[in-house]
Amino acid sequence: MNGAKAERIYVVTGGASGIGAACAREFAAIGNGTVVIVDRDLAKAQAVATEVGGRAYALDVGDERAVEDCAARIERECGPVDVLVNSAGIIQVPVPPHDLPMDRWDDIVRIDQRGTYVACTAFARAMIARRRGSIVNIASIAGMRSMPLHAYAPAKAAVISMTSCLASEWGWAGVRVNAVSPGYTLTPALQDAIDRGQRDVSILSANAALRRLVTPEEIARVVAFLASDAASAMTGVNVPVDCGWLAATPWNTYGGLREANG
Repeated sequence: MNGAKAERIYVVTGGASGIGAACAREFAAIGNGTVVIVDRDLAKAQAVATEVGGRAYALDVGDERAVEDCAARIERECGPVDVLVNSAGIIQVPVPPHDLPMDRWDDIVRIDQRGTYVACTAFARAMIARRRGSIVNIASIAGMRSMPLHAYAPAKAAVISMTSCLASEWGWAGVRVNAVSPGYTLTPALQDAIDRGQRDVSILSANAALRRLVTPEEIARVVAFLASDAASAMTGVNVPVDCGWLAATPWNTYGGLREANG
């Protein structure tokens, strides 16, 4: 034996854009395996897969049977999945609950909450059988605070909760489950909201201790760490990556963060 480590198979749902695409690029840069991009937009998924030298599959994580079939196909065609990143999700415009159509509420919960759970269980089956695997769920700081996002915030809170539950359930099999909660991250989706006037970038930045937004690449580096052997003793945790937004917002009660000094 030459001591070389076996190549890993990384699967990233919602990997065609934003945080998911950044995670795919980060895993590719590590250079120890194959990155599989899973997204309902196959053309965009294939573009990212071509960029990172990986594979692409079309999938709507809201379709339970399709997720089960896709997980089995990836295991068959690509090899045993070592890492799953659940980044597939949809966002919500901040409106009062009586102005939020229930079909939109249902869509957000179906993808962001149910879709994450279904993907976890579908891919974990083979991980449990092999007694190894790492799952990283993309949650949100919205799931940790009160916000006028009456579908998205509860769905992301559920992702944080299910991460802890599944970590405890599968720990005996050596399967780790962790979450990353991004703060306001400059993804194409957020940039579109800024361009439409639905978000004010100066307000978002002013309420973070570091006075700026997070980049997708910064999220990806934390995801890659949690997925790696360097985090082998970490499971059931939720790691906020938010430029200090959670730390800073209570200061608004006292007049806001201090201005630059010196």
